[in-house]
Amino acid sequence: MEININCDLGEKSKFHSIKNDPELLNIVNSANIACGYHAGDEKTMETVIQISKKNGVSLGAHPSFNDPENFGRKRMNLSSLEIKKLIFDQYEILQKIAQKYNENVTHIKPHGALNNMACEDLELATTLAVAIKELNKDIIYLVPTGSQMEVAAKKNGLKIACEIFADRNYEDNGNLISRSKPNALITDPELAKNHVLSMVKNQAINCLSGKQIPCEIDSVCIHGDNEGSLATAKSIRDNLVDNGLELKPLNKMDKFN
Repeated sequence: MEININCDLGEKSKFHSIKNDPELLNIVNSANIACGYHAGDEKTMETVIQISKKNGVSLGAHPSFNDPENFGRKRMNLSSLEIKKLIFDQYEILQKIAQKYNENVTHIKPHGALNNMACEDLELATTLAVAIKELNKDIIYLVPTGSQMEVAAKKNGLKIACEIFADRNYEDNGNLISRSKPNALITDPELAKNHVLSMVKNQAINCLSGKQIPCEIDSVCIHGDNEGSLATAKSIRDNLVDNGLELKPLNKMDKFN
């Protein structure tokens, strides 16, 4: 059985250090790279691309609302044309830099509030799916499993990779527990690795209540910004490998080839 580990990277900003990025790129298979709209800059993008290339990590654009002041976490109501422009512009920024190193952006994963809103709102999810299909019908679209984004992507015939979150707890409806609640995050590496292995093996979300929701899982998202995130990431990777799972970059998975 194949699985992917992805991580949001290059998010240099007043909110987020990138000191763990080089180490995380030794662990993950695919990088979601900030394109400068919520975090990051050209130099950071170049660094992540160079290390990714050396490590065989596939490159993804991580487009956001143009809101560095709030790290892309503030909800905004934009027109479908404005949303499309956000996706096109940020993909093109990253793709242009990637091509300097003879690399290509092979997946897209929206960031922050844009992602959270599209998970709940089919109309916004459809706007994103249509924009991505127009941009590049062969690009892999990385979406939270069970979300409206998955529904819209399937309706539009996109190549979809469905992800779960390694370090987050889930509500009974399959949504992530809000970060404003005390039990939103899983910070114990031991708990995180068991949480992930169980979900991947069973192809089901583990809700905090104990409820399981069957779903498709192609990828596991780890975060690099939490205390102890490196230990958690290593623990999750080693546990998946030890249990017979084959780790692959998104663009090398059998599902897309």
